[in-house]
Amino acid sequence: MSPNPKLFAVLLLLSASAFVIGCYRRFSLVALGRPEDRLDAPGTRFSRMLRLAFGQQRVLGKPFGMNHFVIFWSFIILAAANAEFLVSGLAPQVSLAALPVPLQHALLFLFDLVSMAALVCVLVAFARRLFFAEPSLSSDYVKARSPEAFLILSLIALLMLAYFGLHAARIAAGIEDPAAMPVSAFIAANLVAPLAIDPATLAVWSWWLHALALLSFLAYLPQSKHMHILTAIPNCFLAGLERPNTQPREEFTRGGRFGAGRVDEFTWKDLFDSFSCTECGRCQDACPAAGTGKSLNPRSVIHALKTNLLANGASLRAGDAPPQPLIAASETGAGAGEGSAAENAIWACTTCGACMSVCPVLIEHMPKIVKMRRHLVQMKASFPEELATFFENVEARSNPWGIAPTERTKWHANLQVRPFEQGKTEYLLYVGCAGAYDARQKQVTVALAAILDAAGVSWGTLGKDERCCGDSLRRLGNEYVFDRTARDNVSLLAERGVKKIVTQCPHCFSTLKNDYRQYGMDLDVMHHSELIAGLLASGQLELKQRVADLGRLLFHDSCYLGRHNDVYDAPRQALTAATGSAPAEFARNAERSFCCGAGGGRMWQEEQEGERINLNRVKEALQQEPDTICVSCPYCLTMMEDGLKDLQGGSVRVKDLAEVVVEGLRA
Repeated sequence: MSPNPKLFAVLLLLSASAFVIGCYRRFSLVALGRPEDRLDAPGTRFSRMLRLAFGQQRVLGKPFGMNHFVIFWSFIILAAANAEFLVSGLAPQVSLAALPVPLQHALLFLFDLVSMAALVCVLVAFARRLFFAEPSLSSDYVKARSPEAFLILSLIALLMLAYFGLHAARIAAGIEDPAAMPVSAFIAANLVAPLAIDPATLAVWSWWLHALALLSFLAYLPQSKHMHILTAIPNCFLAGLERPNTQPREEFTRGGRFGAGRVDEFTWKDLFDSFSCTECGRCQDACPAAGTGKSLNPRSVIHALKTNLLANGASLRAGDAPPQPLIAASETGAGAGEGSAAENAIWACTTCGACMSVCPVLIEHMPKIVKMRRHLVQMKASFPEELATFFENVEARSNPWGIAPTERTKWHANLQVRPFEQGKTEYLLYVGCAGAYDARQKQVTVALAAILDAAGVSWGTLGKDERCCGDSLRRLGNEYVFDRTARDNVSLLAERGVKKIVTQCPHCFSTLKNDYRQYGMDLDVMHHSELIAGLLASGQLELKQRVADLGRLLFHDSCYLGRHNDVYDAPRQALTAATGSAPAEFARNAERSFCCGAGGGRMWQEEQEGERINLNRVKEALQQEPDTICVSCPYCLTMMEDGLKDLQGGSVRVKDLAEVVVEGLRA
């Protein structure tokens, strides 16, 4: 029953050579990327890797995830069985039989049951792709019934069947103890013996079938999309430790290149991400652009990066210009090849972070899109025409509408608002562009001012000296103007001695709190929901009445408050304290919340493709039959109100959290 060790050694050498060469060809391409430190805090990284890679935490978030969980752990456990198989193929005297009998039987029992579980899960995966494939399994390059998918599943199934055939033959021949291998013993008793199959012949055929399937899988793995088997676990270790609430700074030098218009302008980690994608489609399912018929699909962006790297690697190594463009000038990317991302897809991103929050292997989609935007804006001046006006207005007058800075203080024309004074004022109220200029959002600013006064909070403003924080500039890729804006703002805040800031806009909140740290400004920044919730909880803010005239109150999470900064409880606590009951929830809420459509600079662009994102969200809201939709963001307020108008939402109102709470101050 023993194989021919010399023949097997030759086949193993060929397979191992193909594996090593394939891995080298791909991993060496990663070295084309720019340097980046991803080895800090190893303890934190290791514990997260255990939870997400080995614990499959995000994979188990979907029903089919349990099937993948079983296959994953089957591979981990059966790696020991396959290692023993390879070693014994070269040296038959080295096998599990050399172990103490109790340990040998325990391992055989485990391998037998795990092999059966893996076979069942592979059959379920076959059925899923054939009969129950969800939309995320299909795209322009991913097909539920792709030959590659069935090839991989078939190889796994052959490994399991060959394993059972080999051990059933050994049991039938009296070589192995049937008590240690229940599944193989069942096959031996119910197939091998009744069908009078020669155990020696079955053992030889099964051994070689197992060998060929295993060696074929080993040789093919680096060439296939299933290379993520090798990269997914380290990618979880190497992923960023912080939430995706900021972007790396750029150094502006004469003659430099900015952003990423070629694959070698990304970091090595960006390129490693592209080999780690499992093509599961979770990012596609979560993406508001993909979900409303836009050309953007986060999975396609990562796939384009990988395909472009493979196509251009040789040229880039030789110092030549890459023949395949990374960014396609056409709207669809047609004609540019599979390894290109279409420009309109790049501009469709709302930077909501939903793709990153669901990715099982922690791929960082959004930062790559921002890097490509930087290239388009700063190197090619290629961007949607409406952004030209936006960029000019912010650069010239430090607000998106180009309104005179002297108009910033008109929101408090009938109020006594004090300027911020160092040493005398505790909080700077950073009003923000929307809070100062937008007619509807001014009402929120007034409500917030009334709340701060009622609680006895010491606060002031910068008045007409306040400038745009630059959030949309940075997310749209205009890093140069953002850099100047941030430097000016940091200088102003330092000069005024500002230490604590409260703002009603999650975009201002996130930028001041996270982006400005890159400029040496470490501020105590609070979103108004956090401050109000704290004031209510401590008793410093006492309401005169419960707010009871809002009817059914439905709360919408802001992406930049929630997913980007993990502020979920504060707005709900404030609303509960003000109304006496917890707000109703969207079907998609908290970390799974669906974007309003205005983030990432989309507030200043038109939607030319598919369904408007805000309409999708408002439709979801109307299914809950609310009387009031509560938000905590100026962008969300605008998008919700516009959506209700378009959908004729009847008497449904939209209110900011501050507007709800201030009602409780009225006698």
